[in-house]
Amino acid sequence: MKMNGNAILITGGATGIGYAMAKYFRERDNEVLICGRRENRLAQAAKEIPGVQTIKCDVTNPDDRLALFEYVQGNFHRMNILINNAGVQRNIDLAKGAEELDGDNEIRINLEAPIYLSALFTPFLAGKDNAAIVNVSSGLAFRAEYATDKPVYCATKAGLHAFTLAQRKQLEPHGIRVIELIPPAVVSELNTDGGRFKRGEGTNMPSSEAYVASVLAKMEQGETEIRGI
Repeated sequence: MKMNGNAILITGGATGIGYAMAKYFRERDNEVLICGRRENRLAQAAKEIPGVQTIKCDVTNPDDRLALFEYVQGNFHRMNILINNAGVQRNIDLAKGAEELDGDNEIRINLEAPIYLSALFTPFLAGKDNAAIVNVSSGLAFRAEYATDKPVYCATKAGLHAFTLAQRKQLEPHGIRVIELIPPAVVSELNTDGGRFKRGEGTNMPSSEAYVASVLAKMEQGETEIRGI
């Protein structure tokens, strides 16, 4: 896969893995547009990554998703790669009842948004040179027994993995490569108030930058299901 000269949209691109990907691709002569919910984080990323473009978007909101698509059509029409990276991870104790599910909705962010964004952008990407959709899932999609405090997160990432398998077969005739990144736990803002940092797991994780450099090198070599470093 060609890693330069692209126009790339990255959801959740202002922090963590998304930020590291935005920086990596900008350093390799790609146009990059990142979106996120927090304007202050987008502004900070724009200061730190020369040339990166930003747009505020809540990918769980259907109106925001459509507005993002229309913005790309009018202002970022060279776009040929969609990276579905936005995600949230929560510690949930189902024994405490349904109120545990209040707050950020992992199903909408981690699973619904990539599905709907893929559907919006697929006709737009079809036939373009080096067209690709990249879905960022998780190693916990395959090892949920190691994260019993994150049942919904594990389910959404397993769902995204299954979706990606079917999506890859369906879009192959249309010239769109579908790639899955399957990261381990890395240093990021994901679940910073949750159990992994309280247990001290955040002290020995690879950085987002190290992870991205490793997996994008594998992407360049043509791999389509890329696990952790």
